[in-house]
Amino acid sequence: MNDIVTLLKSGQPVAYIFLGLTLLTLLAASYVITARNPIHSVLALILTFFCLSGHYILLNAQFLAAVNIIVYAGAIMVLFLFTIMFLNMKKDDEEAKTNLTKIAAVIVGGVLLVLMVTVFRASQVGSYNPYAYDNKVGMVEGLGMVLYKEYLLPFELVSILFLVAMVGAVMLGKREAGDRHF
Repeated sequence: MNDIVTLLKSGQPVAYIFLGLTLLTLLAASYVITARNPIHSVLALILTFFCLSGHYILLNAQFLAAVNIIVYAGAIMVLFLFTIMFLNMKKDDEEAKTNLTKIAAVIVGGVLLVLMVTVFRASQVGSYNPYAYDNKVGMVEGLGMVLYKEYLLPFELVSILFLVAMVGAVMLGKREAGDRHF
């Protein structure tokens, strides 16, 4: 809590943007969990991803922000929305939850909360040194240098794996006349 007060006393506009984004992220994430309508939940999750991209931009990681918006908010959330809309959601599903299921969910959630609080209290927060600031940290150039120098073999193996997966998907999706439908 002292860190937040210190951040606000600094008077920098970035501090207010950071705290506003944090508050909006927490509100949207809590609505993801508490929303009864699954479509509203997915839309709140998209808002959460956009807020996280704002945090990435504040951390000078523009590439991660763009990838987060394109991959998560773009592709995966559209997939979630289509899946939810294709499912036949009935009101009977809410009545199927027994008291035992609700108690188990509360116990698991409580254990996870205690575990997270314990981990956060034991961890140390890194310090910020404005004199050692490097404006190229989150840019694509640094990521490319690391990928093509230190992680060249895993990068190439993943590209081969993606190629095999694409060929397999095309072969599985292609039906010829007289083939059986599985």
